[in-house]
Amino acid sequence: MITDDLLRLSTAQAVTASAVSENTIDLGVTRDIGEGKPLYMHFNIDVNFATATSVNFEIITSAAAALTSPTVISSSGTIVIALLIVGKSIVVPIPPQLASLGQRYLGARYVITGSSASAGKVTTDVVETVQDGEKFHASGFVV
Repeated sequence: MITDDLLRLSTAQAVTASAVSENTIDLGVTRDIGEGKPLYMHFNIDVNFATATSVNFEIITSAAAALTSPTVISSSGTIVIALLIVGKSIVVPIPPQLASLGQRYLGARYVITGSSASAGKVTTDVVETVQDGEKFHASGFVV
């Protein structure tokens, strides 16, 4: 997986209450962010989440750079806190109709359920490919 600083939405962003990403991608500038190719939003857990019940990682668009009044275009669904530990990756496909939605800014939103989280940090990137580092192969065989 190759990341690009211009496509980074959060860098170890503390998420202790529902929030939007600290950065946005301006779809109004003359920049192609993968036309014709599948894109993904990759959420990486940098610090274990604690206290809250669950988190939903959402891909949003908005007419405002501050991501106010957003439209949710895709989400991870609810993920329980016990699974959100350091190194955990959550990947959500970005719908290909992104440009046709007519909204200028792309971002992420982290929706906390239950009480406020006492800890939890996330780094979020838009990527073209996803690295699957969770494959395991048997050892001790001769080739």
